[in-house]
Amino acid sequence: MTSDSPATSPLTPLRHRIDNIDAALIYMLAERFRCTKEVGEIKATSQMPACDPSREEKQRARLHKLALEAGLDPEFAQKFFAFIVQEVIQNHKNIAARHQSHATDNTDI
Repeated sequence: MTSDSPATSPLTPLRHRIDNIDAALIYMLAERFRCTKEVGEIKATSQMPACDPSREEKQRARLHKLALEAGLDPEFAQKFFAFIVQEVIQNHKNIAARHQSHATDNTDI
């Protein structure tokens, strides 16, 4: 069966919708990471830790509730959120290290 067969024609509009949703997800994730990069910069200049367990716990509870309301498996939402948070924390650590390196470089002058 090819992608142009009559059996797949009902899939075409659904696949277009899925493609649009995937594109929106990518742009939303990019915007989220731009925001968290700014947070990382603020944390680094203020010498705050890369992670905030209290904030993460509140977000987990909030997203669990949102997942239930949206009809999304809360366990999946939790795994997805955990993956994103792990990336954000690593980015914050990298930003902090870069700031630390710049501060060390400037003290040698």
